[in-house]
Amino acid sequence: MKTLVLNAGYEPLSIVPFTRAVVLVLTGKATVLAAEDIPVRSEHLNLDQPSVILLTRYVRPPHDRRVSLSRRGVLRRDNHRCAYCAKPATTVDHVVPRSRGGLNSWENLVACCRECNNRKGNRSLAEIGWTLSVQPQEPRPGQFWMRGIDKPVEQWRPFLELSRAA
Repeated sequence: MKTLVLNAGYEPLSIVPFTRAVVLVLTGKATVLAAEDIPVRSEHLNLDQPSVILLTRYVRPPHDRRVSLSRRGVLRRDNHRCAYCAKPATTVDHVVPRSRGGLNSWENLVACCRECNNRKGNRSLAEIGWTLSVQPQEPRPGQFWMRGIDKPVEQWRPFLELSRAA
């Protein structure tokens, strides 16, 4: 079970294992905002498993953090949709093929379905008359780098919506 950690200003900071969340609560560094009905028991203590915790002190989030390039990251950035035909994407394609000097970069990689990837091959978009539906670019760090935020637990939704509205 994972736990959403909110900064003192109620913005999402990270997702941690519930054991780490219990330690933060027991040491007084965080308070529980939402909990599962699954008890965590010890000889002297009985509490519900935390699902969302709030830090008691503000922690400065990392501003210089860059999102590392990965296949999963490209698919996630493009919403698992093909950049050429908008069908569900299962693979990644180089806009400028590597055989023609294309780089492994956020600006040159797009999510792609297998059919479009096979049809495009190592040709450029101009050669086959295709266009991109979106211009690929490096994602802003924000919540993107937070692993697990794309499939939130139902109890997290009000807190994530609260941070988007602010």
